[in-house]
Amino acid sequence: MPKPPRRTGGVLVVGGQHIDPDSLRTVTDAKAPAASCIHIPGVGIRGESRWNFAADNFSILQRALPRSRAVSGFARAQAYPTRPIRLVVPFPPGGGTDFIARLWADKMKSLLGTIVVENMGGGGSSLGAAAVARARRDGYTLLLGGTIPHVNEVLLKSQPLYDPIKELDPVSCLAVFAFAIAINPLLPPRTLKEFIAFAKANPGKLSYGHAGVGSTHHLTGELFKSLAGNLEIVPVPYRGAGPVIVDLISGQIPMGVVAVTGQVLESHRSGRLRVLAVTSPTRLVGAPDLPTAAEAGLPGFNSTGSNGLLAPAGTPRPIIDQIAQATHTALAERAYQQVLIEAGMEPTPESTPEKFRRMLADDIALWTPVVTALGVKMD
Repeated sequence: MPKPPRRTGGVLVVGGQHIDPDSLRTVTDAKAPAASCIHIPGVGIRGESRWNFAADNFSILQRALPRSRAVSGFARAQAYPTRPIRLVVPFPPGGGTDFIARLWADKMKSLLGTIVVENMGGGGSSLGAAAVARARRDGYTLLLGGTIPHVNEVLLKSQPLYDPIKELDPVSCLAVFAFAIAINPLLPPRTLKEFIAFAKANPGKLSYGHAGVGSTHHLTGELFKSLAGNLEIVPVPYRGAGPVIVDLISGQIPMGVVAVTGQVLESHRSGRLRVLAVTSPTRLVGAPDLPTAAEAGLPGFNSTGSNGLLAPAGTPRPIIDQIAQATHTALAERAYQQVLIEAGMEPTPESTPEKFRRMLADDIALWTPVVTALGVKMD
């Protein structure tokens, strides 16, 4: 026969289990045969939330214990965050993903708390993304990921480091971006058509930099070569877009496929590099002077990607929702949107965890036939 409940040092003990007194409170109920009753928030029987706590009838409370613990866990989630949050950027500093991460981290100071940005490049974003997938599911480690990590692991690896669909939970998309086909300004071509003709006249003599084998930068570059007539341009992988931009400006590489960012647009306007076209379906609001690739001579050449927040799968939904709501609040501000627009990106203020999940699924569906046709693999 189970032992009746007892109190030890102010803590209620039922069936050998200690009950968190913060989740229980004593109430007076005139209808109950005993004056002392226990109220467990959110738990009841047949719509009731007050029970007589007689010593010979405490099995009800034992059945309620799992729900009581869930309520206590939810209360802890409501207190989130109580310490700095780590945001992993799976690329080196200086690229578009890094820009978005630091912009979001700065905005979250007043909405969520301190965000510590950690750059962890390598493996075409796989190393940083895998580290987040294996992190504790407590909301204190997030990934600034999106199209690139998902496409890499799902489509480009025979032995993936992790499963992005099963091991990462989408939180919110921050922005959608396009790519730029850019060259060093010392090269003679001034338009995309001229560059294609120049590359055909110099087969195997040109190279282009991208953000890593299997990255959407890489896939976009290979798609460009294919659509332009199978150009013989040698791909050069980097650990992120930042180093590509540096070497493109310095003349170490003649061409680069990089995400459109404020740095890229400013370098184009100052003459340090030349953007021949962008890969968005329509001209960018932040750079209306730049033609799309379709306008510049390659109809059907569209390539965009997403950047957003993801958490280790199994992170409590209240925490996911809290981060998503703080992000929505930030993206709803016109000034915040304008910074992203001026950087050549498209803000996504209406994003939700479910919408971001569907967006990533659409990315995989879009790139599957391209990867199959090009035969690109990371390992």
